[in-house]
Amino acid sequence: MKNEKLLKVVFTGIFAALSYVVFTFLQIKIPLPGGDATSIHLGNAVCVLGALLLGGVYGGLGGAIGMTIGDLFDPVYVVYAPKTFLLKLCIGLITGFVAHKLGHISTETDNAKVLKWTLAAAVSGLLFNVIFDPLVGYFYKLVILGKPAAELTLAWNVTSTSINAVTSTIVSVLVYTAVRPALKKSGLFFTIAKKGAANVGMNA
Repeated sequence: MKNEKLLKVVFTGIFAALSYVVFTFLQIKIPLPGGDATSIHLGNAVCVLGALLLGGVYGGLGGAIGMTIGDLFDPVYVVYAPKTFLLKLCIGLITGFVAHKLGHISTETDNAKVLKWTLAAAVSGLLFNVIFDPLVGYFYKLVILGKPAAELTLAWNVTSTSINAVTSTIVSVLVYTAVRPALKKSGLFFTIAKKGAANVGMNA
């Protein structure tokens, strides 16, 4: 299915660009001690939405690539680019696993079940981020960067990550619910089979 793979790569690029724009230009940056910073943004929502629509690998890569590029172009965040790529990819993988391997949302016909598993998938991926983003960030700053202010910024990072998780969950679930019927009608909806295969334009 070469055309299908190509289409998924194209959509991955679109999600990467979208996550970059949302993360870079629509964020509220909060300066922290030691020249550090944290931010309120919806970049994670794009990552989750990508995983819901494309599957965990493609969706995770789209969000990870976009936000990593955002880090690389920001003098404050540039040193965190490797951490960002890994964590955002994990958000996509976890979201995709729950949505498609457990909930099979692309083949489910019961809208109530689709909503339930979509919400469960978004919460799972973003809950991972709430726990591991501040935790990995703390050790990353302390061990790799040698920043003594790591402890001072931990509470701020937990707070901002939690806010991002709540807003990203709401936005990603609402947008997925809204665009799902439209993508089906247009023939651009990916049906991700239980064994990992996928098709485009199949009714579910």
